[in-house]
Amino acid sequence: MKIVFQFVILLLILSCNNNSNTIITVQNTLNTNRSFETVTLDLEKLRLSGGNESIFIEDFETGEKLISQVIDENNDGKFDVLLFQPEMPANSERKFNIKTGAISKEKDSIPACYSRFVPERTDDYAWENNRVAFRTYGPRAQEMIESNINGGTLSSGIDAWLKRVEYPIINKWYKKETSNTGSYHEDTGEGLDNFHVGISRGVGGIAKKVDSTYYISKNFTAWKTLFNGPIRTSFILEYASWDAGGKKISEKKKISLDNGSNLSKFEVTVKGTDTISSGLTLHEREGEITTNDEYGWVSYWEPHDDSQLGTGIVVPNNTMVGHEHYVTNIQDASNLFVHISSENTNVTYYAGFGWKKSGQFQNKNEWNEYLQHFSEGLKNPLLVRVQ
Repeated sequence: MKIVFQFVILLLILSCNNNSNTIITVQNTLNTNRSFETVTLDLEKLRLSGGNESIFIEDFETGEKLISQVIDENNDGKFDVLLFQPEMPANSERKFNIKTGAISKEKDSIPACYSRFVPERTDDYAWENNRVAFRTYGPRAQEMIESNINGGTLSSGIDAWLKRVEYPIINKWYKKETSNTGSYHEDTGEGLDNFHVGISRGVGGIAKKVDSTYYISKNFTAWKTLFNGPIRTSFILEYASWDAGGKKISEKKKISLDNGSNLSKFEVTVKGTDTISSGLTLHEREGEITTNDEYGWVSYWEPHDDSQLGTGIVVPNNTMVGHEHYVTNIQDASNLFVHISSENTNVTYYAGFGWKKSGQFQNKNEWNEYLQHFSEGLKNPLLVRVQ
């Protein structure tokens, strides 16, 4: 399945007289073509001179410039990582020049991978790339529910915005909703929000099971946007400590979404437990569940209004320790859960969706194949050698 993407180039190269040049080799060891997988390079190991923001990447053979992004990965105020996404045929090896030079920034208003706090719609936090969009809910929305004020939302679940265009829609959809010029609950050709979350886990919210009960947090209490760009957007959400059957749980999420991916990456710092569960809402319980213990993923494919929808969770590093098809008569509380062990209070997983009407996936098999391929890529990352 080949999808053509259009990007706004963030950097305009003004000079070919570069003061630094490093060659890297990228190798794909799998017998499958790989695209939209992000290569992460440590800037310190690249031995580049010049400012980190002036870095660009060229194909070694053709000289074609690739889209890249320099980020502050550890949030210490300094750029430390270079991101790019090479097209890698099966069992292939490609070389790239990493260069620095005089450049001028040409910023687009909305990067391809984008997230922001949305105060004009109560206090959502929303994020998207060229394939999918998500949102979740903040403290004002919780306060409104607890104060019996109309328009609030009490949920730490993850909402799916079903877009079917490659360009950004978050700002456009919120604007028409808040200005009463339209509604993001109606599809006028770009997609819509018709995904119900309620108290469910939506697409990847977490819970803690104690005995036979799943306990959950309330809305996020604080947020911080880390960066947006053509390759990745990343942000942090913090939550008030919550009770899980007598256990006090603290929760902090770092969420990232890369270009071309249907799955957000969740890096959760959780204290008070050595395991946590991430869930997919079962809605009307009319869908089909698939699980793969060996590769660490679960899938739910369901009818959804006039189309079909797949949701999924992929757990890397063999940290998925179980799963449960949890059904209850409590409204919105039925979920497909994966149980994940923490490593020094850290839990990592990927969660997302594929909507048939977007044209990305036509059936359950195609969605499950995507999750399998994604998991195989995590187990066998692209190999990078600096020369």
